[in-house]
Amino acid sequence: MIKNPKVLVLRTAGTNCNEETAFGFSYFGASVDQMHVHALATGQSKLADYHILVLPGGFSYGDDIASGRILANELRLKLGEDIKKFIADGKLVLGICNGFQILTKAGILPGLSSSTGQEATLFHNDSAKFEARWVHLSVTGGKCVWTQGIPAQIYLPVAHGEGKFIPRDSKVLDALRGNGQIVFRYRTASGTSPSYPDNPNGSIEHIAGICDPTGRVLGLMPHPERHFLNHQHPFWSRLGKKEKLGDGAKIFENGIKYVKENL
Repeated sequence: MIKNPKVLVLRTAGTNCNEETAFGFSYFGASVDQMHVHALATGQSKLADYHILVLPGGFSYGDDIASGRILANELRLKLGEDIKKFIADGKLVLGICNGFQILTKAGILPGLSSSTGQEATLFHNDSAKFEARWVHLSVTGGKCVWTQGIPAQIYLPVAHGEGKFIPRDSKVLDALRGNGQIVFRYRTASGTSPSYPDNPNGSIEHIAGICDPTGRVLGLMPHPERHFLNHQHPFWSRLGKKEKLGDGAKIFENGIKYVKENL
């Protein structure tokens, strides 16, 4: 059993949520390194030395071409085999916002086939503008190790211009449903099916996050690291909660717990 999980928070030019993300894992006792992708691509450091790979939010390479596309190409072409082995070894991967965009465009999510072809994307919001707001999410996909024990509905912020989840075709969507890979969906405060702005981007079937078939690779557009502490909630002073941790914290705790118990 692993007593001291090692987490790699991968960054590059434009990444800007790495500090908050690293804090989330270190809070639960992980040893966290923040590393530029160049260090892995050149062999200065090895992905195999870590238990969790995290792609945080931000605007990698300024979102030139398309959100996450350049870093996705780097991962696919320079680190593709290393990442495949990392996942095959039972380790965990988390992509938040830009990280989710990167995982889909690198072909790592949804991960339905052994090929590296892209099976989904995150496209421009239907509103044609950057959406920064808090959203309600239903939590499904019981196979995902990152969401075990999380309440059925949580509240997290989004901040993106290209967050519309679109599967490649109906076969991919059917597989996501059938495999239980749809982990988060946008909802209204009362838990009903939303329209804009409760679904801030127009995602197909209101999908906000998915996992791979193993349940160990998770990507989501909302930011759990921005509601890690209870007082980050926009109405925290009115809620009267005594808990220190917010709705996003359990995701980080689950990752660390899984590593300690299974690797």
